[in-house]
Amino acid sequence: MGLVTISEFARASGLTPKALRLYAEMGLLTPMEIDTASGYRRYAEHQLGRARLVARLRLAGMPLARIREVADLPSPAAAAALTSYWRQVEADTATARKIVALLVEELTHEEQHMTDHPAGQTARIEHAVRSGIGRRDAQLDAARAAPTLFAVADGFGGAAKATGVADAALDALCSAATGAPRTVAELDEAVRRAATAALAAADGDPGSGTTLTSVVLSDGQALVAHIGDSRGHLVREGRLERLTRDHTVVQTLVDEGRLTAEEARTDGRRLLINRALAAGAPPEPDLAVRATRPGDRLVLTTDGVHAVLEAGQLAELLVSAEPPTVVADAVAEAVEAAGAPDNWAVVVVDLAGGTGGGNRRADGGGDAGPAPEPGLA
Repeated sequence: MGLVTISEFARASGLTPKALRLYAEMGLLTPMEIDTASGYRRYAEHQLGRARLVARLRLAGMPLARIREVADLPSPAAAAALTSYWRQVEADTATARKIVALLVEELTHEEQHMTDHPAGQTARIEHAVRSGIGRRDAQLDAARAAPTLFAVADGFGGAAKATGVADAALDALCSAATGAPRTVAELDEAVRRAATAALAAADGDPGSGTTLTSVVLSDGQALVAHIGDSRGHLVREGRLERLTRDHTVVQTLVDEGRLTAEEARTDGRRLLINRALAAGAPPEPDLAVRATRPGDRLVLTTDGVHAVLEAGQLAELLVSAEPPTVVADAVAEAVEAAGAPDNWAVVVVDLAGGTGGGNRRADGGGDAGPAPEPGLA
């Protein structure tokens, strides 16, 4: 390997061209050659070791100024500096954990005085569930729709052990949530039981596990629990909003501005999940509470849907004024038409107007158009 272009060096090092340009400006990773006429940058083979070290330290969250210090040290000194850095990170995290735990306790016991639902108002729930095996040999995805609990899960791992992991997790979730959780703490506990069931179904296979995204409708609220890269969406007044954040390495890089959404779509790390119901991973989902209104639509998808359909196409399907069965069928048809390379599942839930409610979409079809979703497309 002689001198190579910035694109070739980026692929070999695990850094993006954008990051390499930034590091060159900082003097952290300077090209061996910059063409004075074209501005093209070229790198040498011996720079790969430093580049890969920088990439891994950035992935660990180390600030660039600290990386420059570590990267310039000989190996034993760099190891000592990295150990010291991580000990401080853990100490800072422990302090933050205590502060957050206290706030959670205070907020959990704080009486809520406001709600979007006037007293006595109800919303009739209509839903539809669709799933498919796609071009895979086995179906590892699962979906559930109980009276007020809705969920999807995307199993992963070797097919022999992974088959049934997602189903086991959702069965346990539904069983634990019997009686409908009224708080996110209760839903959190239900997810922990789902994790136990998923691990049992995986039968000791360390590579098997599942994502899980669920919504419970309770007292004019949507309680959300989410772990992995399945997604929850809210459609309100013709506009689409993501309720969940992908738990992937690439999403973290996008959030920190180190990757653009467009770069993320083709990044080789886009399938690396860093949170899931799996061996060695704590069963700790993201939790959220959203007030609901008659006319809202909630949609849950596994990545066999949202990773296959373009964001604009999916948004157009989901904001449709058609009932859940028609919308779910349209999503299924679109996924299959796109080749359905993966297992897929979708759950569409409408809160139809009850007493004092009115139709789900009073404007007749969402003239405002879909709002772009945050994060990855």
